[in-house]
Amino acid sequence: MNGFLNLFKPKGVSSAYVLNAVKRSIRGEVVGHMGTLDPLASGVLPVAIGKSTRLFDYLLDKKKVYVAHFTFGYQTDTLDLEGKVEKTCDFIPDFNRVNAECKKLVGDIMQVPPIYSAKCVNGKRSYELARKGQKIELPPKKVTINSIDVLEQISSAEFKVRIECKGGTYIRSIARDLGELCSSCATMTALERVESGVFTLENSVKAEDFINSNDKSSLLIPPQEVVDYPCINLNAKQTERLFNGLYDKLDYPNGTYRVFCPDGFYGVGELIDGKLKVKAYVRA
Repeated sequence: MNGFLNLFKPKGVSSAYVLNAVKRSIRGEVVGHMGTLDPLASGVLPVAIGKSTRLFDYLLDKKKVYVAHFTFGYQTDTLDLEGKVEKTCDFIPDFNRVNAECKKLVGDIMQVPPIYSAKCVNGKRSYELARKGQKIELPPKKVTINSIDVLEQISSAEFKVRIECKGGTYIRSIARDLGELCSSCATMTALERVESGVFTLENSVKAEDFINSNDKSSLLIPPQEVVDYPCINLNAKQTERLFNGLYDKLDYPNGTYRVFCPDGFYGVGELIDGKLKVKAYVRA
């Protein structure tokens, strides 16, 4: 098997739990996933099977879309429902205030990750140190947020928000920062990832449906449809030479390409000054 599974992760279980169920149904295959979702969250979980796992490095910067619920008036130590309340505030902003302050978080910004995260601190995971009560100060990191829109006000304190961003963005941190911008405090109380690159909620597959399918390969997305670089098409002679470590001068601009040979997708390559090197080889 070789391709991507757009796996739906339900709320209440870990990403590892649903991934392990898939692994057990296809023993002997290499399986990996990208963009872990916390147990509180649901949504699309991109899973690579076989040689397609080699393409993950070319997917990390893809657009992600989330729909989150932010509840104002309190903040937990984990910045979500699973933590302990550490701050409260009587002031609750209205729809217009929340929507206006969201715009200040759009663009390339410096964001401080939650202390309950997988960030490494002196060789230890930040959440491990936080659980031991150790004081942690994580440095801010640059993230890209394309848009934040308030979809509706669900209750006096709870707002439904759509966020489009790039990889590495913490939605829980957006809740914290938005609370501060609104002169209040806020916690993320629900989260669903509705898009991750080409993976969307509409074409996602439940783990049980994949496990029970008699034709699992039909549920996979071909690897060449997941990466969206321009194409280089090699003829049989060029393919043979490339396979043997020889290089022909190709008349294409420098850049990253999907490489095709006569019998299908070869992999992803980098072209520099006419010389093509395949960096992620996924040919079956």
